[in-house]
Amino acid sequence: MASFVTEVLASSGKLEKEDLSGKISKMSRKVEDTKEEVCDMINKRYNDFLPSLQSSEELMLQVDAVSKEMDTLKNCIENEVQNVHVAVAEYTKLKQQLEKNTVIITMLGHLKEFHSAMEEFNKALLEKKYVDAANRLERARKSVGSLKRWKTSELPLLSALSSELTVQRENLIYHLGDEWKRLVIWKLPSTKGQVLLKNMLKPLVMYASLSVRVTEQQGEGTTLALQCLEESDEERCAPSKVYNKLLLVLKTLHSHLLDVSIGDKKLSAILGELIWEEMSHTIIHECLVHSIPTNSSQLEKYNTVIKETEEFEKSLKEMEYLQGDSTDLLKYARDVNCHFASKKCKDVIVAARKLMTSKMHNTVKITPDSKLRLPKLPAPSSESKVKPESLKEEVTMENSKQLSAWSLRLPACRISESVQQLMELALDTLCEAVGSSTQSALQLFFTVRNIFQLFYDVVPTYHKENLLKFPHLAAIQHNNCMYLAHHLLTLGHHFRNHLPQPLSEGVATFVDMVPGFRKLGAQCFLAQLNVQRAELLERLSTAHNFCNLDDEDNYTAASKAVRQDISSEDGNHLQTLCQTIIDEGPLVFIPLAEEKKNKKYQEEVPLYVKKWGTFKELVIVLQANLQEIVDRWADSKGPLALEFSSSEVKNLVRALFQNTERRAAALAKIK
Repeated sequence: MASFVTEVLASSGKLEKEDLSGKISKMSRKVEDTKEEVCDMINKRYNDFLPSLQSSEELMLQVDAVSKEMDTLKNCIENEVQNVHVAVAEYTKLKQQLEKNTVIITMLGHLKEFHSAMEEFNKALLEKKYVDAANRLERARKSVGSLKRWKTSELPLLSALSSELTVQRENLIYHLGDEWKRLVIWKLPSTKGQVLLKNMLKPLVMYASLSVRVTEQQGEGTTLALQCLEESDEERCAPSKVYNKLLLVLKTLHSHLLDVSIGDKKLSAILGELIWEEMSHTIIHECLVHSIPTNSSQLEKYNTVIKETEEFEKSLKEMEYLQGDSTDLLKYARDVNCHFASKKCKDVIVAARKLMTSKMHNTVKITPDSKLRLPKLPAPSSESKVKPESLKEEVTMENSKQLSAWSLRLPACRISESVQQLMELALDTLCEAVGSSTQSALQLFFTVRNIFQLFYDVVPTYHKENLLKFPHLAAIQHNNCMYLAHHLLTLGHHFRNHLPQPLSEGVATFVDMVPGFRKLGAQCFLAQLNVQRAELLERLSTAHNFCNLDDEDNYTAASKAVRQDISSEDGNHLQTLCQTIIDEGPLVFIPLAEEKKNKKYQEEVPLYVKKWGTFKELVIVLQANLQEIVDRWADSKGPLALEFSSSEVKNLVRALFQNTERRAAALAKIK
């Protein structure tokens, strides 16, 4: 009996398994058919663009029905697997086949989801529900992404679906652009670059006289307008005012237009990505740069600007214009010490160069009692104070022979006023270095060294021509160099103990520059002495070596060579006498009785008097000023050059005019 039951049960199970096998085979064929029909429909719709609305809906229903049937069959198989342990191998094979079919059904479900999302997208786009359309497009994108993640997925439709997504995305952007143009109206001149950043945000940063006016009108929307405040006298706008103006614009746009999500981002975040880099650059270089203090005493007050910058960035992050990792403005504001030192150094170099290129002949008198107006510096640290024991020792070792009271004192002289101001500029800069951070102190100290190095390089080159022409300028330059060398001996020693390390350990010195300045002054003075020597030799060349002075002619020539001077009064008398000859001399020519007819012969005087033209030019020179003489010389092409050589004209100029800058300039033009 037991074996009979066993056979019956075994037979029953075998029949049921064979029935399940047949059902699964039938189901596999049905799944494959459905797959081909769905792919064909999708291909026609998104690749061949054939209208098939009714057939696509029927296929979608067919997919749903097959899915339900698959679920039922799956549950049946799973129950059989649990109850019949003998057929594990066969059921596993059947289950694998079923899982393959399940994958295909899942892929078909994604295709269905894509199709449904695109249908809803098109509907929302027609109804101008752009946010809904964007969400549907995102859903379709995720469906395509799910299809791409299946390793067994090799559907040729994927490229077509991706292309469709791209086309519809651009279509949405185009419609959004049209809506933006309709909702946001720019009332600007007809020029290029009519965008928010260039026409509103950047001008608000750059021009202190501009403000923002917000006007809300029922039925007509909100108007943002720039307004010019004529009474504003500020050249640069303070950071707090710039931040307030920008926030007014951005908050208005956020509340009325940009507080809308497209996918996983808001419009404000998209706008921020587009404009933040250039806007932050403009704020830094058109606003924050000019807010950096010019004096170290103002650095503490700059904490207010840092806090205002923090609040500004915080507000932008709350409206999602700015992402969490963007802190360009705040980073710049917090580096105020570095920026202060850089700005101070730049301003100092510019001021120093301006002084070096100014006129040298404006001088001030320096006496042995003249001292630099050194600032009162704080007492050095206790470690550097001299101990009483050492002080006592120094007193006992004091040399009985003391230096003269005039030691290390500069002799009385005159120096350029600009050089005195240059030394004061160096002192002010070193005072700024006292109490500054190590980095700032180093920058400021070496800027002072650069000032003196710049003087060494620039002044001899910039004033080279004048230093050779004018003896008194060469003497002033000599005094300038000696004045700077004198004070550079002790300048570093005065500040050394008040500067941070390593400056306080011996680096803060200017002694190495002293020999160079002394040599520079001596070279300039020696070059001018050589010029004067050459001029004296040229003037004395007509003195016949001062030989036979008992001879009247030799004495006259020697006296003239030594004196070389025609006084103003003598020049006027000479001109009067010569003019008389010019006016009355031609009257000698009166061959005819009628006076009017003799004019022709009187005009022919130069034909008979060969030096008549030379004589007339001499008279003109006697009454002319330096510029008129240079004009008549006209680069050796004028009427004066026809009668006199360049050396003759130069001798006349030296005889008639005192040795000044203008005379030297005129002589330089007569070649």
